[in-house]
This record gives sequence, C-alpha cells and structure tokens, in this order.
Amino acid sequence: MVKAAAVQMDIQLGQTHLNKERILAYAQNTPADLLVFPECANSGYCFNSLEDAMPHAEVVPGAFTDSLLSVARDMGRSLAVGILEKKGAALRNTAVLATPEGNLRVYRKSHLPYLGVDRFVTPGSELPIFQTAFGRVGMIICYECRFPEVARSMSLQGADLLIGLSNWPVGAMVIPTLLVAARAAENHVWIVSSNRVGLEQGSRFIGKSMIIDPDGQIIASLPEGNEETVSADLDLSISKAKHFVRKPKAYEIDLFMDRRPELYGTVTQEG
Repeated sequence: MVKAAAVQMDIQLGQTHLNKERILAYAQNTPADLLVFPECANSGYCFNSLEDAMPHAEVVPGAFTDSLLSVARDMGRSLAVGILEKKGAALRNTAVLATPEGNLRVYRKSHLPYLGVDRFVTPGSELPIFQTAFGRVGMIICYECRFPEVARSMSLQGADLLIGLSNWPVGAMVIPTLLVAARAAENHVWIVSSNRVGLEQGSRFIGKSMIIDPDGQIIASLPEGNEETVSADLDLSISKAKHFVRKPKAYEIDLFMDRRPELYGTVTQEG
C-alpha cells in the first residue's frame, strides 16, 4: 500500500521564496509516502509576459530541486511539485518528482491552453512514465486532463498511478467533476489530483483536489476554497488489471485488448 496525499495550496504570485518555504514545510510535516502539489506551486500562474515570469522560474536541476531531494531523502517521501522552469531562453511548465532514493524525474507540459503563463511556455515533446519504489508513475499537468490521449498513452506504458498537478480556475469545473474520474475509469488506474485555491490577478482557483480509484470512484476529496490536504491508502496492484470477467464466456471486457488502433488514425492527424 502507498499512502498518497494531495496538498491544496493557496500560492502567491511571484512570491517564490514564500511559496517554496511552504512547499518544504508541507513536505516535512505531512505523513505520506507521496505528496502531490499543484501546478506552478513555486511561482504562481497568472503572469502577463515572458519577461514577468522568467525571474520566478527555476533551473532544473537546481537549488530548489536539491531542497526537494533533501527533504524526500530525510523524510522518506516522494514529492511531486509543479514549477516554472527556465531552460536557456525558454520557459517550461514542469512537474518534478523527487524520490527518497535521490532520483529527480521531470515532465514538461505538452498541451498548452492560451491562458496565464502557458501563453509564453515552450511545450514538452514526450509523455514519459517513471519507475519508482512503489510503482510506475505518469504526471499530467492541468489542461492535459481534457485530452484522453495523454492518460491513455501513459497507461499503455504501464502506469500504475497518474499524478495530476493543476491550477483549475473558475470555468474549469468540468475537469474535477467529470474528466478526472473518466480518465481513471477508462484506463483502470489510480489518480491523485492536486489543484490550488486562492485568487490571482482576478482569477479564482477552485480547489476540488481528489484521489480517485481505478473504477473512477472518488475515495477522498476536498471542497472548493479551502487550503488543506487529503490522503488515502492506494493499492497500486489494482491498476494492473485491465481484463474483467463478469460472467465467464458471457460478459468479459479487456480495456486495452479490445481497442481498435487501426481505426484511430484521425486522432493523430494534425489540424
């Protein structure tokens, strides 16, 4: 069993020192094997230009990720944190996973809305999964929950758990109320989803962090508006089952083997 927790934070725009201090405090004081923080938790999200955002971005690896690795090692916890990353002249919307073994896994958001800092971000070009001590993990950042191909690609690679790091604002309620559970059920995979709260540049963020089991059932959740954490024990071995026999030779389904990839060519066409 893995105890996972979603940290629903109120993040302060541009207050990187304060935000990072609070992330590290949660990481030290929240009893869990895995802690999941929101998107852009180090910096905030609603920047109005690349020039405004870049001073608040991190080098990866760098001082902040070194701090995450130190806490992960000392506390025996894995930490998934959304950060702004600077890579040369490029800005990335990035999720890092720091593990107690000293590994730093990095995913860069590949599907970008025309919204907030994502207007100035260079997209990632891979959908990787990462081996950890407790299982195979994929990371999905915010808007990407609207694309079933992201969760499916990671699940086909053997993900036991999908980590969601988000900044869902007012207007995106369909994601926590419908789409996250759909992604879990259609792939029969656990999802731990952390979303922020608070007000930033006139945008209010809705919270609704949650943990969803492979049947698409919400087993733990937080309401709108409050800064707090939610946790649950996850049996990740359940995610490995994709073939279900409801009645032998009469009612059987296999979520992956029953696919017809030869029919899906239009999904990968541009435009």
